[in-house]
Amino acid sequence: MRPMQAEIAPSRGLLRHPPFTFYFLGRVFSEFAYQISAVAIGWQIYAMTHSAFALGMVGLAQFLPTLVLTFTAGHVADRHDRRRIVQLCQLVEAGTALFLALGSFGGWLTVPEIFAAVMVFGTATAFESPAAAALLPAVVPDGMLQRGTALSTGAFQVAIVSGPALGGLTYALGSWVPYAIMAAFWLLGMAVTAAIRLDRPVETAREAASWGDMFAGVGFVRNNQAILGTISLDLFAVLLGGATALMPIYAADILHTGPWGLGVLRGAPAIGALAMSVYLTRWPIARRTGLRMFQAVILFGLGTVVFAVSRDMTLSLIALVFMGAADTVSMVIRISLVQLATPDAMRGRVSAVNFLFVNASNQLGEFRAGLAAALMGTVPAALMGGIGTVAVALLWMKLFPKLKSWDRLE
Repeated sequence: MRPMQAEIAPSRGLLRHPPFTFYFLGRVFSEFAYQISAVAIGWQIYAMTHSAFALGMVGLAQFLPTLVLTFTAGHVADRHDRRRIVQLCQLVEAGTALFLALGSFGGWLTVPEIFAAVMVFGTATAFESPAAAALLPAVVPDGMLQRGTALSTGAFQVAIVSGPALGGLTYALGSWVPYAIMAAFWLLGMAVTAAIRLDRPVETAREAASWGDMFAGVGFVRNNQAILGTISLDLFAVLLGGATALMPIYAADILHTGPWGLGVLRGAPAIGALAMSVYLTRWPIARRTGLRMFQAVILFGLGTVVFAVSRDMTLSLIALVFMGAADTVSMVIRISLVQLATPDAMRGRVSAVNFLFVNASNQLGEFRAGLAAALMGTVPAALMGGIGTVAVALLWMKLFPKLKSWDRLE
């Protein structure tokens, strides 16, 4: 993918802009905690149950609060201080992580209690993610949203690279250790989020609150074919192609590693994603962005196919790195397009709809993968998911020709 812009503003200037710097750090700490939880909870559930179906149920438990609360969360994000919403959610997440740490340390934590904690995490995330996403355009200077999106994505990848490995390594010291670290990261996230001072006001919703107002984001997305095509492509592609829930099985039974191997596998996609984030921060995609997004999704599906059939740790890691890079291209285009096409007073509700689609693809994708693996086996389930991702991308190119021909993100 060639850089298309002759003049590039230095991306490090964004990190010298205090509102964005504190926002950036807050997202890093939150994502660190979340990624550690994915490894710790997945390994603990599998160690206690030895069930692929139970691993899939973790994804469902995370998704159900999103399904129920997303539209309320978007409505709240458009009417209240988005910074305070993020802080409150981080406080709840820290408290829940401490509960898991104490239960694991004392040896009294049960599988139902872990699932209850997962649902609390899902509830907090349902409110935190739309508020944080809607806050991004307010903390970057004008004209730098795509770079800000790429840097934010890079922040996630820094956490995703280190978080799973840290989760796997610290789990070996004791199942309570990663949960204690998660609590510390969420508390740090609260502190830096509190330091954000916006240099321009955020427009909030002014219309009277109503049932229809709560669901206004749905109507906005439905009437904008580019946004609808973009987020629905992500939904179905990741719903079919996500094999994250199966990684404990691949680590333990197929690639024959331990918790450390699971951490490395979970972190591998982030290496490619981080490299691509750095590239896009310096050279944003300026032309043919719709086609680039479809190409990236197809490459993600092909990478999933390679990972599914691999029996070699090195090849599996290469496939996952490749998948991470492709997913980042799609993510940066999707986030930038949605934010640029949405008025500020609607960003909370539209971000909530987008988050619902994204969370459905991730969490329901894990449930689908776990259920399919229980029914047909781990490798066939992952292989069919990768093939399905490629098929969806090709179909969406036909269904949304305007999105395919979308040229610029300006």
